[in-house]
Amino acid sequence: MPALYTAIEGHTANMTPHLLKRSLTVNHTQAVTLGVIAVYVVVIALLWNIPYVRWSLWPFKMLVIAFHEFGHAITACCTGGKVKSISLDPHEGGVTHMQGGISAVTLPAGYLGSSIIGALLIFAGFDIVASKVASIILGVCFLLTLWWARRDWLTIVTVLLAVGLLVACWFIAHGEALRWVVLFIGVMSALYSVWDICDDLILRKVNSSDASVFARRYGGSSQCWGVIWSIVSLLFMVVGIIGGIAAFPQSFSQQQTDSKNFIPT
Repeated sequence: MPALYTAIEGHTANMTPHLLKRSLTVNHTQAVTLGVIAVYVVVIALLWNIPYVRWSLWPFKMLVIAFHEFGHAITACCTGGKVKSISLDPHEGGVTHMQGGISAVTLPAGYLGSSIIGALLIFAGFDIVASKVASIILGVCFLLTLWWARRDWLTIVTVLLAVGLLVACWFIAHGEALRWVVLFIGVMSALYSVWDICDDLILRKVNSSDASVFARRYGGSSQCWGVIWSIVSLLFMVVGIIGGIAAFPQSFSQQQTDSKNFIPT
């Protein structure tokens, strides 16, 4: 037993520097991914605020709004409520008609839910196989959204186009294109609360936002709650990035090899 304990202790001691090095080191593939994330943030920020050009983001914006409404809907169901319908509007965003539920949970769940989904997609975007798994889970979420939005044609078209895009990306370079699309959707979804809250509460000062309704019911100001939700969203995004770096150190070639063995296309 002493010899076994010594062997285990020695093996653990040898592993510790390796784990520390792995957790603090960003390899070439991860550096490229971080660079792409930075480019996505800048491009989305510019396109979101430039008149006319901002319509180029319309398909992805509708998709992220669907995530937002899905957050409201799923928390309503989890807190004893009932979802009547979901609809998307290209000008005003989306709306979830629900009955019951705990509003203290369902109101912030739109922004925070889309942020959590975004963080998970960013995490998955560091690896091709993880992106494939994420796209399958997204498909399930899309089916639920379609069920709740079965009377809204814009929501149906948006979801079907998103599903078509994800399926098409499976067949490009063994899913490598899927990785970048998942990463883009993740960045946009993770930062949606920041873009939209600034748009609603600072630029347009909309009185019917989730933050303003939450402030009327539970106190504080809409700007205060908006800032808090934005900070939380940014923290989720940071966690997603750190998790991706820690979990997926594989190179581009290794990821393609792994992808060929996981539901190959």
